Amino acid sequence: MTAQTYRAIQVSAPGKLELVERTITAPGPGKVRVRIEACGVCHSDVGTVEGNLPGITYPRVPGHEVIGKIEAVGDGVSGWTLGQRVGVGYLGGWCGRCTPCRRGDFVNCQNQAVTGVTYDGGYAEVMIAEERGLAAVPDDLAAAVAAPLVCAGLTTYNALRNSPARPGDLVAIQGIGGLGHLGVQFARGMGFHVVAIGRGTDKASLAEQLGAHHYIDSQTEDPVVALQALGGAIVILATASSSKSMSPLIGGLAPRGRLIVVGVDGAHPIEVSPVQLVFGTRSMEGALTGSAIDSEDTLVFSVLENIRPMIETLPLERAAEAYGRMLRGEARFRMVLVTGQ
Repeated sequence: MTAQTYRAIQVSAPGKLELVERTITAPGPGKVRVRIEACGVCHSDVGTVEGNLPGITYPRVPGHEVIGKIEAVGDGVSGWTLGQRVGVGYLGGWCGRCTPCRRGDFVNCQNQAVTGVTYDGGYAEVMIAEERGLAAVPDDLAAAVAAPLVCAGLTTYNALRNSPARPGDLVAIQGIGGLGHLGVQFARGMGFHVVAIGRGTDKASLAEQLGAHHYIDSQTEDPVVALQALGGAIVILATASSSKSMSPLIGGLAPRGRLIVVGVDGAHPIEVSPVQLVFGTRSMEGALTGSAIDSEDTLVFSVLENIRPMIETLPLERAAEAYGRMLRGEARFRMVLVTGQ
């Protein structure tokens, strides 16, 4: 490998990850070139790796939990400097022209650049990123630690801070995994009365360490009954990718409570009785990650409240192994690829 090339893990066909060497290119207008230090492995990468996203083309480099340093800037880029630490999440840059963008709803941009999907992502040593998709990374966070925060962290932090819950309110986090272990920490940091819902007694001590005031083992007790015994949750953040486990949770909400879904089960619907929604004025909604400035807020809050993801790291060339561990649910709790930079 020379100074004019870099290593990348690309998907050449559905299910096939391969290590390749690519030529370094200059960033175009409004873009920067990032020298990657770490990239998290997220379950959303399945869409790129397995080819189940409409319109996905190959070869494509997956990865959207990217942390690195700017090493080149394109024409028209302002406010970002060479050597600056940046993060790039799933939403890689809005168009600024569609109706949602014109209304300031950048998350729902209809022409969103999606990192690792519509353009090459972070399973690499170098990537070209949109200026609009960049988030500044505090010096207090190591690259491998910061990587999951620009996706899993952002998703849970943004959902909770934009929820109707206020400090002191009962908030439940369903699932103690890649998303949930961060959700519990953010909920505690925001001053909520935190309930963690998991499967098995082995998660109880971990939930307490993460900051939960109560732990509900869904294998031995009914979460709905347990939540109502505590007064009912103002918010339940559903992080586990299981519609079956989410469906009953509406009953655990207090009047005007809200079930917020961030874990995606693409195979099964969530089943809810209209009676549960109408009588009690309860609601259910989804939350889609956040914009680049939301990523910055997540990172800063994580430093302020000493919130950190639990990670396992592997070198870039072992990306297939890291992806496999994530897919099988063996990671505790986020896999991160590091480049050695």
